[in-house]
Parts: sequence; C-alpha cells; structure tokens
Amino acid sequence: MQELLDYPKLLPLVAMVGCGFIAVLSIVGGCIRAVVASRAREQTRREIAAYVAEGSMSPEQGERLLAAGKPERSGGCGWGWGSC
Repeated sequence: MQELLDYPKLLPLVAMVGCGFIAVLSIVGGCIRAVVASRAREQTRREIAAYVAEGSMSPEQGERLLAAGKPERSGGCGWGWGSC
C-alpha cells in the first residue's frame, strides 16, 4: 500500500488526470457556448420576423438587420488555418 501512495510515482498520474479533466471541461464549455450563441441568434431572427409580420418594420429593414448580424467567414474551420 505504501508503494501505491509514493509521491514521485503518483505525480505523473495526477498530472495526466488533471490535464484530461481540463481538456474535457474546455470542450464541454465550448459546446455550451456555441449552443447559447446559436439560440440567441435564432431568437433574434424570430423577433425581427415578428416585427416585420406586425408591420412595425419593413421587410427591407429586417433583411438589413439580419445581414448585419452575420459573422464574417473567411472559410475553413474558424481557427484561421483555412484548410479544415
């Protein structure tokens, strides 16, 4: 039992588990952030559509607002590499 709790042997294992936990936490956080952003964007689209439907905004104004909110895409995966 004493060998199992030997600090120099346990340190690499604790470091790997900690790094793995941070990696998983980062991935989950990024997914949650993307879902929240997507839901907010869709809610904004619905609100603009409602304003257009009730007549307080012209379709052209709604179209301009929707076009203004689009993020600029340079192609690729968003990491700036352009190849993925």
